[in-house]
Amino acid sequence: MDSINQIVLQHGHQLISKKKDEGLKASCDSFVVETDVHYPTDINLLFDAIRKVILLIMALCDDLGVSGWRKGVYNLKKAKKCFRKAQQLKGSTSKDKEMRAKREQLIIAAHMAYVELANSFIDRAKETISSISSTSIMVYIRIAKIQKYIAHAERQMDQIRRRVVEGETIPHHEKVFSLFEEHTEWINKGKAGVSQELGLKVCVVKDQFGFLLHHRVMQKEMDDQIAVQIINETKERFPHLISCTFDKGFHSQENQKELAVLLDKVILPRKGKLSAINKEIENSEEFKEARRKHSAVESSINALENHGLDRCLDHGIHGFKRYVGLAVLARNIQILGHILQQKQLQRLQRIEHKQGKPLRAAL
Repeated sequence: MDSINQIVLQHGHQLISKKKDEGLKASCDSFVVETDVHYPTDINLLFDAIRKVILLIMALCDDLGVSGWRKGVYNLKKAKKCFRKAQQLKGSTSKDKEMRAKREQLIIAAHMAYVELANSFIDRAKETISSISSTSIMVYIRIAKIQKYIAHAERQMDQIRRRVVEGETIPHHEKVFSLFEEHTEWINKGKAGVSQELGLKVCVVKDQFGFLLHHRVMQKEMDDQIAVQIINETKERFPHLISCTFDKGFHSQENQKELAVLLDKVILPRKGKLSAINKEIENSEEFKEARRKHSAVESSINALENHGLDRCLDHGIHGFKRYVGLAVLARNIQILGHILQQKQLQRLQRIEHKQGKPLRAAL
């Protein structure tokens, strides 16, 4: 995908070769691409795990002629009923302490009944798996998949007990936000009206002609951790990259120094109180003008989101990266097409001017 993208970019830059001679001036920014997941809570993640365990072990037993899961669909309905009951019970807002305590006990009882039912299904699934003596590799793979969801269910049951019964706050690093898209991260970007997003951050580098020179899917990475690396990779592909603008999120003292070595000009606002020298630099007209032009990268990000990259519908981390790569490639082809259209329009305008006849209707 990257090789194809480089071919498109090379052709695009050849079409604007005269303008390119001045060097490439880039803008770098990140945005969140959501994964196709529901809002995660410990109880609905437990239901996801139980549902997969029951359905997978039913199919396996049916294929191997093993009994014990004939009522699998009925058991699944029982689990869903308990899940709904625990889900719908909310804490009381009454000023009466006894009423609040009574409601709290109801919530605990509903959650524990749900956990106990789920645990009974997990125990039965383990017994069934231990009774299967097939040597088939395919059976082994299917059992491994069931065991993966059993592990998910056990983790969620433990977290429900700790949160509901013991009143513990589950640490962020212990939480999982999807059983199926395990690469999903909980991201707080600080946007107005959006408290959090579920997905992965993607960093893009755009040149002054609108082409996306490079992109990076960020897994457990922050903006300031990848600033130097993404510019280094972009510089390897495009040695004539001479400057880049960033947001404050990419700032660190190390980044300022290392980027200054890689680029002729670095527009990277600093965080916190500025020294007299840095204040003078950031108040200069050149710095301010570059900061104003930086907003152009938001246009490219908005175009990517409007054409399908707001949410990734592919599966797995490999599918996520492929989906993002295709979107970036499609955007560059779109920009290339726009440049060709403008060149054709200019050619027709010149012919019109010479002949005095309108020819643009043929375009």
